[in-house]
Amino acid sequence: MLSTLQPPRSLSHFRTNPTLLLRYTSLKPLSSLSSQPVIHSTITDQPQSPNPLPHSQILSTRHSLLSRHLTATQLADSFLARLRLTEPHLRSFLHVSDSVLAQARELDEKIQRNEELGPLAGVLVAVKDNICTAEMPSTAGSRVLEGYTPPYDATAVRKIKELGGIVVGKTNLDEFGMGSTTEGSAFQVTANPWDVSRVPGGSSGGSAAAVSARQCMVSLGSDTGGSVRQPASFCGVVGLKPTYGRVSRFGLMAYASSLDVIGCFGMSVADAGILLYAISGHDRLDASSSKREVPNLEAEFVSISSLDSKPLKGLRIGLIRETLDDGVDTGVTSAVRNAALHLEELGCFVNEVSLPSFSLGLPAYYILASSESSSNLSRYDGVRYGNQVPADELNSQYKDSRAKGFGSEVKRRILTGTYALSAGYYDANYKRAQQVRTIIRKSFKAALDEHDILISPAAPSAAYKIGEKKNDPLAMYAGDIMTVNVNLAGLPALVLPCGFVEGGSAGLPVGLQMIGAAFDEGKLLKVGHIFEQTLQNCNFVPPLIADEVTS
Repeated sequence: MLSTLQPPRSLSHFRTNPTLLLRYTSLKPLSSLSSQPVIHSTITDQPQSPNPLPHSQILSTRHSLLSRHLTATQLADSFLARLRLTEPHLRSFLHVSDSVLAQARELDEKIQRNEELGPLAGVLVAVKDNICTAEMPSTAGSRVLEGYTPPYDATAVRKIKELGGIVVGKTNLDEFGMGSTTEGSAFQVTANPWDVSRVPGGSSGGSAAAVSARQCMVSLGSDTGGSVRQPASFCGVVGLKPTYGRVSRFGLMAYASSLDVIGCFGMSVADAGILLYAISGHDRLDASSSKREVPNLEAEFVSISSLDSKPLKGLRIGLIRETLDDGVDTGVTSAVRNAALHLEELGCFVNEVSLPSFSLGLPAYYILASSESSSNLSRYDGVRYGNQVPADELNSQYKDSRAKGFGSEVKRRILTGTYALSAGYYDANYKRAQQVRTIIRKSFKAALDEHDILISPAAPSAAYKIGEKKNDPLAMYAGDIMTVNVNLAGLPALVLPCGFVEGGSAGLPVGLQMIGAAFDEGKLLKVGHIFEQTLQNCNFVPPLIADEVTS
């Protein structure tokens, strides 16, 4: 099940083929970018601009294929070579597809025949291993599903394939998404590309590390309480959590059904937005998916050269006061305040806003999430799903299959949730947590009625050392305080790198979290895109691959 790819002997593959690298340049204002959506076109179509958005790996890939500057096979081979080189250090993947090059060759043949290309043609996408894929194992990072291959693709995966995307492999995660470090995987520990002695965050740490190390172009993760946004902050990439219901959950292995969403990672805001647009929309297979029309998110990525010196003039930004209190590292606070100053320079009106109920979100979240997981994970009993431990009696089979299949953190949350739902404790725990959830929703609505966007750190600290919090679950849970409230309220949030703190050989990235009103992802993407392109002197390429990407 684990990747068996071996690293090449040297870095010569990249140095002798510099055109195979789609470079990620320093953050500077754009010179040009068409604001028109990228839709299906034939190979004879001419790109609208000879220089597509330099920060979009997706648009750069499309431009390279349409202009025949590179082939899909060359691009795929380049990324697979980097994956082989970096994977022994990072362990981002639990499984790497053996059909990537074959799919790339099929795409090249379509190009030769001048056939229509999908908007994700040639884009290499990694998928978190709790999202079902029909042709690859899907284990959720758990022994209970070791070797399991679903008979179908998740709706998000199916849409990516239909639009021409190539799934490169399945990424590591905390078991069933329960964790904040990716140390909770039953199979391996993923490292952070900025410092391999540190965690990449979790639970989508594998997906974040894979994008950060350019092992793929974009990736899918899941976010129940911050599992896309916190690792995006730790790994210096963009993470986008959509509004609950924007993306179908069909094929996402349930942890907490009222909180789970599928989210996106990219090297840029544009990539995350384009990927979200591709996978969004109503799905009859998911009763909780919204029937609201999905706007053209790509239209938000306008050319900065066409804007004035204050492109965000009049935008009202609320800096959440409670996210800068004691317990937040001073370096993180400084980076976020500097980001707020940068937004003011872009024309925003920024003021501090208080959300008194903010601190209540963490205990309410863990009661609700654990309660729902207690119910959802009951299906893994050795009979209906997962690996079975032989036994002479049914109850023994249940007990032994679950005892050997689940890790310690999953067992802890199942027990916590079962206790919270038990007779005599339901009202004091689960019911009260639901009441707190309602208070939090109203608090966010009131704040967003007066502000266009709320901002905060994505995490109280930058990435910490592997093993530092593994044996202290309460300390690990506390790290989710910046993100869980957004899930309780069902709102969209975007995290993008905004600066650095000391640590490692080149500093550690810090993520800025932008929170919007329900189904207002477009506004988040517009603001994030402008912020990203105007942030000077920040190059978010990790040391592990810096020589290859910038040489």
